[in-house]
Amino acid sequence: MVTEAATLPGRATRILLVEDDPGDALLVEELVADLGAGPRLEWVRTLAEAGERLRTDTPDCVLLDLHLPDANGLEALARLHQIDDQIAVVVMTGLDEEQTGLNALAAGAQDYLVKGRVEPELFGRAVRYAIQRKHAERTTAALRASQMRAQENARLERGLLPTPLLGADRAVEVLARYRPGADHSLLGGDFYDAVQDADGVVHVVIGDVAGHGPEAAATGVALRLAWRTLVLSGVTGARQLSLLEELLVAERRDEQTFATATVLRLDPVTRLVQVRRAGHPGMLRRADGVSSWLEVDGGPALGFVPGHGQWPAHELSLAENAGLMLFTDGLFEGHVGDGSRRLGEDGLLELANTLPIAHPDEFVDALIERVEDRAATAGGLDDDVAILYVRWRDNGRLAQ
Repeated sequence: MVTEAATLPGRATRILLVEDDPGDALLVEELVADLGAGPRLEWVRTLAEAGERLRTDTPDCVLLDLHLPDANGLEALARLHQIDDQIAVVVMTGLDEEQTGLNALAAGAQDYLVKGRVEPELFGRAVRYAIQRKHAERTTAALRASQMRAQENARLERGLLPTPLLGADRAVEVLARYRPGADHSLLGGDFYDAVQDADGVVHVVIGDVAGHGPEAAATGVALRLAWRTLVLSGVTGARQLSLLEELLVAERRDEQTFATATVLRLDPVTRLVQVRRAGHPGMLRRADGVSSWLEVDGGPALGFVPGHGQWPAHELSLAENAGLMLFTDGLFEGHVGDGSRRLGEDGLLELANTLPIAHPDEFVDALIERVEDRAATAGGLDDDVAILYVRWRDNGRLAQ
């Protein structure tokens, strides 16, 4: 029965007949009547009338005569697809036009029927299968689009989450981690990078573009690539952040879009770390299994007050047994417990100090796990999380 077709549960199959010959239209009405209760037929005489009908409502299947007053042959099918290409179409051909029916299948129709050779059972099967085929085509197209989006997201992720550019003789160890938010289909604008220059100085950045999705991710990729290029060109400090802001302002589509960032300059000779902060959260300093919150004075987020930002430099010493953990705000802004409150900076620090783990890899992974556990009852972490942990290396061995 036609009512078994892939239509909405509890709703009769709706068929739109586009046929200018009253005699042929009567034959189709009789075929529909022979199918019993269920299918509902509406008849229009021209493609123009069909277009008006389709702009206000969508039937499950269109029965299309290929010889209409305002369209002839495969042109009628092409114009129908221009109006709505999501509807199942069965073309109606004459006794001597079977090849035309085959050509219509190649042009996108789901089936064809030859006038004068149609029995009720064949008619019902053709309509039902046409609807099912169109449904399968739409499902396949949606799957293909989803796969393409996944591939695009993978390319964006590779741009956001690079391999640090460090030499074999590097004096700084950089550990990176990234966790997507609860909705894995939405990329965030979290980005990070680390580059060692010709003098052995290691430069580090971590940042977060406001928003989610490919647009925020693409902006994050652009900022990261620009930052790496600036470092390799010898441009650092406040000038570097100013140029990144210029790029952000030029690339953003919304004036409300901004990006936070923290940049470090780690000098292995002096063992000093220079910090500049543009609206980004603080960081954790960890030594001998104890964590403390470190938040130096900074300037506004990039793009917040274009051309007016000031990002002062702060120098701090980093002991041989200490490390700095930088992260995006997704690590501590997730809801916890019943979802009425967030973990917050204090909560993150408290969790960090429940982990007396010396090795950075184990500490970072354990901290992420603890944060995710706290957020689980509230639906998990809402935002992406990027983490960088940096510490000195000593004569090719990790400082313990």
